[in-house]
Amino acid sequence: MSSVAIGLFAGLLLALVAAVGGFDMFMLAVVLAAVGVVVGLAVDGRIDVTGLVSGRGRG
Repeated sequence: MSSVAIGLFAGLLLALVAAVGGFDMFMLAVVLAAVGVVVGLAVDGRIDVTGLVSGRGRG
């Protein structure tokens, strides 16, 4: 199983833990699944997030 699929399932699992019902919780599930996919893509090396996580340089 690829890291993207694992990230997607991890996001959905977190959403299921948080979701107890309602449209707001459904939207939370969608957002957490998207975050899981992005993390999986970063782990696979398909996207580069170093510009987002690294701060500005001192110079």
